[in-house]
Amino acid sequence: MANFLFVLSRDENDAATRCFQFAKIAHSQGHKVDIFLIDSGVVWADTTRDYSVKTTTGDCVNDYLPYLVENEVPIYV
Repeated sequence: MANFLFVLSRDENDAATRCFQFAKIAHSQGHKVDIFLIDSGVVWADTTRDYSVKTTTGDCVNDYLPYLVENEVPIYV
């Protein structure tokens, strides 16, 4: 088992989607995962934000974030 640290520092939908996607993949494979939201990335802690905005590949933050929250993956702001 490895430890993964994901840092999201941008308020960009594509960047956030990839960050949460990679975190979900690592966690679902049994790795320890921590996520830090820094700089402009802290806006992703806003629970009133629309997490269903699609990326160019058709997925969105809402495809991954609920798994992370449900599995109590630490997200630090």
